[in-house]
Amino acid sequence: MRSLLTLAGLFVALGVWCSATAAEEKLNTPPEGFTALFNGVDLTGWKGLVGNPKSRAEMKPEDLAAAQAKADQKMRDHWKVENGIIVFDGKGDSLCTAKDYANFELYVDWKIEKAGDSGIYLRGSPQVQIWDTDHEPLWKLGANKGSGSLWNNQKNPNQAEVKADKPVGEWNTFFIRMVGEKVTIQLNGKNVVTDVTLENYWERDKPIYPTGQIELQNHGNTLYFRNIYIKELP
Repeated sequence: MRSLLTLAGLFVALGVWCSATAAEEKLNTPPEGFTALFNGVDLTGWKGLVGNPKSRAEMKPEDLAAAQAKADQKMRDHWKVENGIIVFDGKGDSLCTAKDYANFELYVDWKIEKAGDSGIYLRGSPQVQIWDTDHEPLWKLGANKGSGSLWNNQKNPNQAEVKADKPVGEWNTFFIRMVGEKVTIQLNGKNVVTDVTLENYWERDKPIYPTGQIELQNHGNTLYFRNIYIKELP
């Protein structure tokens, strides 16, 4: 009997190990029709943050190139890849895609720590909100209503329709669809934003830019990202 129990325990352990291995193999592997923005190994395809869309457009090419070189070094100092996960140490600036995007569908897995406050910029503009929804000091800003909102909107909705966050320290998944000015967002499979206009934070009198970089934004907290996939749309 003892031998049978030992053998059964080995099978259980083997099953757990196989499941974990299979899960790891799927990490940073895009679904059909999508392209991985993060290769799981290094920060190829990403760059450091220089200013904002308006200020970058006003810079001379040589000045922009010099500023980008400094920003890229700053990025390398504070954004690392560990075990297939992008980790930010809470210092420095946002991590930006090297390429600009217009219309797209985007998957992003993210995780924060206690009192975390972060976001994802679309076309270089803030932002799809991420934060610790159980942290009372952030409640006055709307954290208790959930992550995923277009928080910097002034004229259009800027709070999540439902709270769909998992507890701090667990992985969450965004699905973001942006077409024209309109954004729809799912958090962990639940709609939190439905066809809402994303406003232009940098130039309030203008509509959102037709193209721009995607940014993983920070507010001085440790952050984690993985499984970042994009599909460009017509």
